[in-house]
Amino acid sequence: MARIPLLTNKEDVAEDKQHIVEEIMGSRGGRISGPFSVLLHNPEAAGRSAHLGSALRFESTLPDALREVAINTAARENDCGYEWFGHAKLALSLGVTQETLDVIANRQPLDSISKDEALVVQYGRELFRDHRISDATYAAASERFGTRGLVDLTALMGYYGMLACSLNAFDVQPPADGPQLP
Repeated sequence: MARIPLLTNKEDVAEDKQHIVEEIMGSRGGRISGPFSVLLHNPEAAGRSAHLGSALRFESTLPDALREVAINTAARENDCGYEWFGHAKLALSLGVTQETLDVIANRQPLDSISKDEALVVQYGRELFRDHRISDATYAAASERFGTRGLVDLTALMGYYGMLACSLNAFDVQPPADGPQLP
């Protein structure tokens, strides 16, 4: 059970902040769940986070499948089961293979996945583990994605790292009926 009440309805926040809940719901399939059910304890932070997340997910220069590889890498590196649950399914629907997800989930070597996927996972592993990107990884990622792509990739992983912190700190668990982290 989560450590704090999960806010999922506009009536859960002050009346003058209910428009924020409506905006979040409008951009996320008409519902509030996961990190936003925690962040709504600070409606302004929730609204601004949702706006940033929409920009990073839907206006990114990264191909959709690689974006999901990045998100799943952030989820795994932060051991965030809730984030993994939602984005592993989405990754599969966008053409990411189960093998790639297994490599990420089990922290396996990257030689069995595509070069682009391996580059994204390596970038994320270095970012979250070392808090820096090696010169070799940076050069390869810069050549492949360009400056804007690297900014998109870094910000996307940082954003999902922040969401993972919110979910993990308040012990928000994923449903049992889907992809789980080992």
